[in-house]
Amino acid sequence: MAALPVPLLALVLLLLAGCGGPGAAGQRRKEMVLSEKVNQLMEWASKRSVIRMNGDKFRRLVKAPPRNYSVIVMFTALQPHRQCVVCKQADEEYQILANSWRYSSAFTNKIFFAMVDFDEGSDVFQMLNMNSAPTFINFPAKGKPKRGDTYELQVRGFAAEQLARWVADRTDVHIRVIRPPNYAGPLMLGLLLAVIGGLVYLRGSNLDFLYNKTGWAFAALCFVLAMTSGQMWNHIRGPPYAHKNPHTGQVNYIHGSSQAQFVAETHIVLLFNGGVTLGMVLLHEAATSDMDVGKRKIMCIAGIGLVVLFFSWLLSVFRSKYHGYPYRYGSL
Repeated sequence: MAALPVPLLALVLLLLAGCGGPGAAGQRRKEMVLSEKVNQLMEWASKRSVIRMNGDKFRRLVKAPPRNYSVIVMFTALQPHRQCVVCKQADEEYQILANSWRYSSAFTNKIFFAMVDFDEGSDVFQMLNMNSAPTFINFPAKGKPKRGDTYELQVRGFAAEQLARWVADRTDVHIRVIRPPNYAGPLMLGLLLAVIGGLVYLRGSNLDFLYNKTGWAFAALCFVLAMTSGQMWNHIRGPPYAHKNPHTGQVNYIHGSSQAQFVAETHIVLLFNGGVTLGMVLLHEAATSDMDVGKRKIMCIAGIGLVVLFFSWLLSVFRSKYHGYPYRYGSL
């Protein structure tokens, strides 16, 4: 092979130095592709906080490198014929979280929120071997999702505040959740005050009803039953109402773990606690009232029946959540 003349060799070296070589050219191509992807995502995010993706968009913007941003993706099934009530509830909380980030002063292009609906991206569900919805997965800026990048929906619930804590753990991006104003609480309080004020006005000369022990006892009992059944936990965690098995179609109203619960479960426990309480009230009345013996016996039998029936059902719920619990009602 003949040697190049010195001037020509110098020109070639100069061109290679100016171009940076093949490695530099590849790096520039990656930077251009990355810039295009980020600009595209920013454009979509400016129009909609949660970016809807199909299979092509997901593979190009989430799965394929290069990527220097994280993407939180909710896999869901929102079409009416899917009858996924939990998906709609989770979507509302997810939208609140995404809007809180989009309109935050700390908003950057380091994290985006996206959604893949089964009817728009069933190939993505197949690619990820996913057979349930809703599911939240964090696709980190580097590497593949790890175990902790899949949100534990059954344990944490889908409240926006819980999702924000999980996002902070996985991405170090802290989002202050800002909920839209809810006027239901003030309206109910205003209605309650109006009713009380109306009663006071109409019965200003007779306020004995305010000193009615039975009324206050009933109100206090309702409050206690609501709290002991787990309503406050529902308010904090925002769990789904129930869970429908995507394979069998069976609906579960009782969560199988002692670390979580469904909304329907609290309603069931509330009913059982109310039945036990009613039975105890009947037993008390049977023992202390001045009614004839026949009616007192009926009240006593009814009270015992209610206590036995509803307390046994409560134990059944307890056993289903605390596996291996050795006791039954008959062994107490």
